[in-house]
Amino acid sequence: MRSRIPVILLACGSFNPTTNMHMRLFELARDHLHQTGRYQVIEGIMSPVSDSYGKQGLVSARHRVAMASLALETSDWIRVDPWESQQDTWTETVKVLRHHYNEALRTFQSKELTRNKHPMETSTGDSLSCQQPVLPELKLLCGADFLQTFKTPNLWKEEDIKEIVGKFGLVCISRAGSDPSQLIQESDLLSKFQHNIFLVREWIQNEVSATQIRSALRRGLSVKYLIPDSVIAYIAQHNVYTAESERSNQGRLLQPLRL
Repeated sequence: MRSRIPVILLACGSFNPTTNMHMRLFELARDHLHQTGRYQVIEGIMSPVSDSYGKQGLVSARHRVAMASLALETSDWIRVDPWESQQDTWTETVKVLRHHYNEALRTFQSKELTRNKHPMETSTGDSLSCQQPVLPELKLLCGADFLQTFKTPNLWKEEDIKEIVGKFGLVCISRAGSDPSQLIQESDLLSKFQHNIFLVREWIQNEVSATQIRSALRRGLSVKYLIPDSVIAYIAQHNVYTAESERSNQGRLLQPLRL
């Protein structure tokens, strides 16, 4: 029996703040990849952008990382990674993918080295121990609106799109009113690599966005059941997402909106 390919899902975005929908995207993507029978999702990573992203209303990265950490306390396979948020300048998506792929390879090679040093600890009855280990893959998790940005002139370098889709791959969650399959067919580049683009339909629609959450918070409205209680408590404790905080950090948008 052929081993399933281990996959790490990476979502890049503002996470301003982390919502229940952000976490649902990971669950949907994992279910879809498992149902193909070819993949085994071993980890999910949230990667918040750095403060230099320049989006209006973007609260400090330390707050966004802290809120994501709190939100993910209930998950046993998704974690937040602060690397991108700690960079002094905005980091292109392709560079974030490269970083996490290299980290995954290092971890994999370290485990293999340990396993080879202690071969007797592996059960002789385990047929998997006789198989060649399968290298992990890293795929970018995104919404259908992310695919749309590839069509915007001068927004992406063609070689970056080719590397993102061709080398790594996309798991794209479609929302109501979007047709990502048409976007793929209309693009020569995307259609070339469509075997590496996984389209996932969200049958239980949830259109709540972080923008709507911030709007409700500014107005003093309840956001319970839209974001985790631990994040609500953090927001109240640190007084973020007030009208004043929304007016801060009003830089220009450097790249397409991400999660």
